[in-house]
Amino acid sequence: MREAKKYITEEYLGRLSNSPFFVVVEYTGLKVAHFGELRKRLRANKAEIHVVKNRVFKVAAKESGVDLDGTMKGQLAVVTGAQDLAATAKVLKTFESEFEKPKLQFGYMGEQRLDIDELRQIAELPPLDVLRGKILGVLNAPAQKLVTLINTPGTQLAQVIKAKAEKDA
Repeated sequence: MREAKKYITEEYLGRLSNSPFFVVVEYTGLKVAHFGELRKRLRANKAEIHVVKNRVFKVAAKESGVDLDGTMKGQLAVVTGAQDLAATAKVLKTFESEFEKPKLQFGYMGEQRLDIDELRQIAELPPLDVLRGKILGVLNAPAQKLVTLINTPGTQLAQVIKAKAEKDA
């Protein structure tokens, strides 16, 4: 492999290593202005899209532990991100519905392959921060009920004593 390709392979490998997921999209026919708009939307979700050389990307993916056996065909780009696959998938799905491009191909979350339907289902999930909030709410509810239950007898006793004191006065 030539030195330039080795450098590009290492760059792809670095992106894959720093991202908990990646999504492959086919961008044939996507205009430069639209591609720039997609990059802007993805950047808002701490994700980025890069056009890839299929053969070189296959080597990088294989080195990172992902086998892409024959799935890299056509003009492809890879979307990687720092954190939330759901938000990134939502951006891609919305953008595809607006411009009919780029077309989702497949993705990986960790070592698990995701097909188009699974990516669309993930896109329907609420963002990670909303899910965390819901989990915290569920965990916090029993503690809040326990505090209320513990305080109720004392509060009721105080109200009875206050009513008795006001009646005697």
